Amino acid sequence: MIMKSLKIIGSVFFITLLSSTILFSQSFSYVDSEYILEKIPEYKSAQKQLDELAEKWKADIRMKVDEIDKLYKAYQAEQVLLPDEIRNKREDEILKKEDELNKLKETRFGKEGDLFKKRKELIKPIQDKVFDAIQKLAQDEGIDFVFDKSGAVTMLFVNAKYDRSDEVLEILGIENIEK
Repeated sequence: MIMKSLKIIGSVFFITLLSSTILFSQSFSYVDSEYILEKIPEYKSAQKQLDELAEKWKADIRMKVDEIDKLYKAYQAEQVLLPDEIRNKREDEILKKEDELNKLKETRFGKEGDLFKKRKELIKPIQDKVFDAIQKLAQDEGIDFVFDKSGAVTMLFVNAKYDRSDEVLEILGIENIEK
């Protein structure tokens, strides 16, 4: 019985030792994708385009909101004097305009809206280049895991010596002036 327990303990110890050896033989690094993207001129240009487009669309929406607000205020001022038929017609007109406004908001800013599509068109190719550069760095340097400091992974502490962001910029052909 004691021999069987020692064999089990020995097996568990060996598996623990083996898995920790494998874990510590892995190479880890991280990058800051926000930092990298902010250094890429095409990204800044694309972001500026998106911001301008969004502002234009917001202005269009504000105009429609103002138009609906004017219709509603005019309706409220005359409501008591209007016959039922005209009052219902005005209410329907206001509701129709509000529905159009909601559809416009969804078309421009919804999950699959114009802004999302334009962002995908302008930003995704740049993100793909950054990903390819990170992948090249990892392959060239023998890095097993690359984390993104600016991503959803919470990094409570990072040692700057493992930051490979500037090397990714070099692969992309972008000089970091702030070094």
